[in-house]
Amino acid sequence: MINCLIIDDEPFARELLEGYVAKMPSLNLVASCEHVFEALEVLQRERIDLLFSDINMPQVNGIEFLRSLPNPPYVIFVTASPHYALEGFELDALDYVVKPVSFPRFLKAVNKAVSLVSSQPTAVAAPAPQFLFVKEGNSLQRVLFDEIYYVEGLRDYIRIVLRNRFVVTYLRMSRIEDQLPANRFIRIQKSYIVRLDAIRAITGNEVELYDLPEKLPIGKQHKEALLTHFGLKQ
Repeated sequence: MINCLIIDDEPFARELLEGYVAKMPSLNLVASCEHVFEALEVLQRERIDLLFSDINMPQVNGIEFLRSLPNPPYVIFVTASPHYALEGFELDALDYVVKPVSFPRFLKAVNKAVSLVSSQPTAVAAPAPQFLFVKEGNSLQRVLFDEIYYVEGLRDYIRIVLRNRFVVTYLRMSRIEDQLPANRFIRIQKSYIVRLDAIRAITGNEVELYDLPEKLPIGKQHKEALLTHFGLKQ
């Protein structure tokens, strides 16, 4: 089975592709997304082999999105803009299909993907990524785990404090916690997640970090897990 993902801001276009994918026993539709930020979350948690992407989309277009991915899946651009074709193929797009898409044309593009994926040797598990992408304004910011000191929850937003800057993005703490590796980060309070090797000292109910003056509070329900991680006893 080839895991695929659809990105298109037009509901009718998504529904058409979803119907075509459903007819193909070799394709498994993991998600159908309205915009690239939703698709990015899917790519960060799922293995995607094939991406069907529109190009003209608000905020970040399909070509910009493809350029932002470190290890992109095979991509078939499905768009009403034929003048992007050369740029799409320069990015190693598998095919470039102009709307409105007929099923025979869709089938031709998919057959290329099936042939390529089936000819690949059994994949060795890739190393886990050492970064994530978050939306800030109209851009996707690449955030390295090594540069994160802590994450602070601000209601529906979070502030990611990095080595030389910070990023504010619309995301809940539970979502960012799921995206951070559990062996490198720990929740110390309802509103704080800390990188474990950034912790310099634990003083009472506060955590001190390397290179930063502020002290972060430790919640009662999180303190035992924090002390256990470092092999400490109360």
